[in-house]
Amino acid sequence: MNIYVGNLSFKATEDDLRQVFSAYGQVASVAIIKDQVTSRSRGFAFVEMPTASEANAAIAGLNGKELQGRVLTINEARPRAERPPRAGGDRGGFGGGSGGGERRGGGGRGGFNRGGGSGGFGNDRQRGSW
Repeated sequence: MNIYVGNLSFKATEDDLRQVFSAYGQVASVAIIKDQVTSRSRGFAFVEMPTASEANAAIAGLNGKELQGRVLTINEARPRAERPPRAGGDRGGFGGGSGGGERRGGGGRGGFNRGGGSGGFGNDRQRGSW
């Protein structure tokens, strides 16, 4: 049975979880979910226990208990929902949020268009609004 462990301390390790859950039975695997960019824990994990009775005992025994200063939320993990693929690519590069990477237009985010805001041709702040 797959078990969701929420409100996990960012300092907790897979070995910490394995030790806590092994008091209730055999632990097949532990996976702390990490941010893809920073590799820092996202504050939750999944623990796989081979038998449902041991897993249910762990859920009942550990839900609401404290680990490293955080009160854990533990329950049976739900199956991951199917999500449609993301459209529009990764939105990376120099251009920023909306409108591309040229100096004219481009919106108010990212890139080298530091003026931000309303679009225009980059020098519209000196002559007033279009």
